[in-house]
Amino acid sequence: MIKHLKPAIILFVLLSLLTGVIYPLLVTGLAQWLFPIQANGSLMTDVQGKVQGSALIGQAFNDPKHFWGRPSATAPFPYNAGASSGSNLGPTNPALINAVKARLQSLKDADPDNKHLVPVDLITSSASGLDPHISPAAADYQINRVAKARNMQPEKLRALIAANTQSRQWGFLGEASVNVLTLNLTLDTITAK
Repeated sequence: MIKHLKPAIILFVLLSLLTGVIYPLLVTGLAQWLFPIQANGSLMTDVQGKVQGSALIGQAFNDPKHFWGRPSATAPFPYNAGASSGSNLGPTNPALINAVKARLQSLKDADPDNKHLVPVDLITSSASGLDPHISPAAADYQINRVAKARNMQPEKLRALIAANTQSRQWGFLGEASVNVLTLNLTLDTITAK
């Protein structure tokens, strides 16, 4: 029996070292060498170099001087990466209808002069509840509020949105989008000068 057990133990130890130590170290080393920003979470820093968040996870912005992202349905707080999920509420569910009405009202309260239609991504949460992007239309909708709060020309904000708009992936997947954290950090950098 020992003669059958010995090769099994040796193979177990060798495979454990290969798959549990060597392979993870190799993959981690290659990721750090080839894609250091992505391997470390795509972290974004402000003007002072302080980490403000990840470009991959939405942030809760509610200051009128910033562009606001897509609402989050995660619990117990918005954009909780540990509880990524949508609301799973159907379109006729009163809770969803009330949440959308409340979000719509808060947008109207923040910018009462804005008579444009509110883009759907500003009043509905994404499937993950962590989406860091909004549509260019959602960013355009917020220009007047941000321009007033920062005492800036709307044309400058339009140019900033255009510069921060990511086109469709590989030219045909998805839609054009604007990363809210990147846009707000760029805006803070410009206005800090």
